[in-house]
Amino acid sequence: MHEHHHENGHEHTHTHSHQETKNVLNRLSRAMGHLEAVRRMVEEGRDCAEVLVQLAAVKSALNNTGKVILKDHISHCIVEAVEKDDFQKLEELNHAIDSFIK
Repeated sequence: MHEHHHENGHEHTHTHSHQETKNVLNRLSRAMGHLEAVRRMVEEGRDCAEVLVQLAAVKSALNNTGKVILKDHISHCIVEAVEKDDFQKLEELNHAIDSFIK
Protein backbone atom coordinates (compact mmCIF):
# COMPACT_ATOMS: atom_id res chain seq x y z
CA MET A 1 0.00 0.00 0.00
CA HIS A 2 1.20 3.52 -0.69
CA GLU A 3 -0.02 7.09 -0.72
CA HIS A 4 -0.44 9.51 -3.60
CA HIS A 5 -0.14 13.23 -2.94
CA HIS A 6 -1.46 15.48 -5.69
CA GLU A 7 -0.85 19.10 -6.58
CA ASN A 8 -4.47 19.92 -5.75
CA GLY A 9 -3.93 18.73 -2.17
CA HIS A 10 -5.86 15.49 -2.69
CA GLU A 11 -4.23 12.40 -1.31
CA HIS A 12 -5.28 8.79 -1.12
CA THR A 13 -3.89 5.39 -0.31
CA HIS A 14 -4.35 2.16 -2.16
CA THR A 15 -2.74 -1.14 -2.94
CA HIS A 16 -1.67 -1.98 -6.45
CA SER A 17 -1.86 -5.47 -7.83
CA HIS A 18 0.07 -5.61 -11.08
CA GLN A 19 0.67 -8.55 -13.37
CA GLU A 20 3.83 -7.10 -14.90
CA THR A 21 5.88 -6.23 -11.80
CA LYS A 22 8.58 -8.84 -12.40
CA ASN A 23 8.77 -7.95 -16.10
CA VAL A 24 9.07 -4.23 -15.27
CA LEU A 25 11.78 -4.85 -12.67
CA ASN A 26 13.74 -6.98 -15.14
CA ARG A 27 13.43 -4.32 -17.84
CA LEU A 28 14.58 -1.60 -15.43
CA SER A 29 17.56 -3.69 -14.33
CA ARG A 30 18.60 -4.24 -17.95
CA ALA A 31 18.20 -0.53 -18.75
CA MET A 32 20.27 0.40 -15.69
CA GLY A 33 23.01 -2.01 -16.76
CA HIS A 34 22.92 -0.62 -20.27
CA LEU A 35 23.13 2.95 -18.96
CA GLU A 36 26.10 1.98 -16.81
CA ALA A 37 27.78 0.60 -19.95
CA VAL A 38 27.13 3.92 -21.70
CA ARG A 39 28.72 5.75 -18.77
CA ARG A 40 31.80 3.54 -19.12
CA MET A 41 31.91 4.28 -22.85
CA VAL A 42 32.03 8.00 -22.06
CA GLU A 43 34.74 7.47 -19.44
CA GLU A 44 36.78 5.51 -21.98
CA GLY A 45 36.47 8.27 -24.55
CA ARG A 46 34.54 6.14 -27.03
CA ASP A 47 33.25 7.63 -30.27
CA CYS A 48 30.39 10.08 -29.70
CA ALA A 49 28.25 8.46 -32.39
CA GLU A 50 28.56 5.06 -30.67
CA VAL A 51 27.64 6.62 -27.33
CA LEU A 52 24.60 8.35 -28.82
CA VAL A 53 23.38 5.13 -30.46
CA GLN A 54 23.66 3.28 -27.14
CA LEU A 55 22.02 6.15 -25.26
CA ALA A 56 19.12 6.03 -27.74
CA ALA A 57 18.78 2.31 -26.98
CA VAL A 58 18.53 3.08 -23.25
CA LYS A 59 15.85 5.72 -23.91
CA SER A 60 13.92 3.24 -26.02
CA ALA A 61 14.16 0.58 -23.30
CA LEU A 62 12.81 3.04 -20.71
CA ASN A 63 9.98 4.15 -23.00
CA ASN A 64 9.03 0.53 -23.64
CA THR A 65 9.07 -0.14 -19.90
CA GLY A 66 6.76 2.83 -19.40
CA LYS A 67 4.40 1.39 -22.00
CA VAL A 68 4.29 -1.93 -20.13
CA ILE A 69 3.47 -0.08 -16.89
CA LEU A 70 0.81 2.01 -18.60
CA LYS A 71 -0.86 -1.00 -20.23
CA ASP A 72 -0.83 -2.89 -16.94
CA HIS A 73 -2.31 0.12 -15.17
CA ILE A 74 -5.08 0.46 -17.74
CA SER A 75 -5.82 -3.28 -17.70
CA HIS A 76 -6.14 -3.51 -13.94
CA CYS A 77 -6.35 -0.26 -12.00
CA ILE A 78 -8.38 1.72 -14.51
CA VAL A 79 -10.83 -1.09 -15.21
CA GLU A 80 -11.38 -1.36 -11.46
CA ALA A 81 -11.73 2.44 -11.16
CA VAL A 82 -14.38 2.55 -13.90
CA GLU A 83 -16.30 -0.25 -12.20
CA LYS A 84 -16.24 1.76 -8.95
CA ASP A 85 -16.93 5.14 -10.61
CA ASP A 86 -13.58 6.41 -9.29
CA PHE A 87 -13.08 9.38 -11.59
CA GLN A 88 -10.05 10.54 -9.59
CA LYS A 89 -8.16 7.51 -10.94
CA LEU A 90 -9.00 8.56 -14.50
CA GLU A 91 -7.69 12.06 -13.80
CA GLU A 92 -4.52 10.54 -12.37
CA LEU A 93 -4.11 8.43 -15.51
CA ASN A 94 -4.45 11.52 -17.70
CA HIS A 95 -1.81 13.31 -15.64
CA ALA A 96 0.50 10.29 -15.78
CA ILE A 97 0.11 10.01 -19.56
CA ASP A 98 0.87 13.71 -19.96
CA SER A 99 4.01 13.34 -17.85
CA PHE A 100 5.13 10.20 -19.66
CA ILE A 101 4.77 11.52 -23.20
CA LYS A 102 6.52 14.85 -22.62
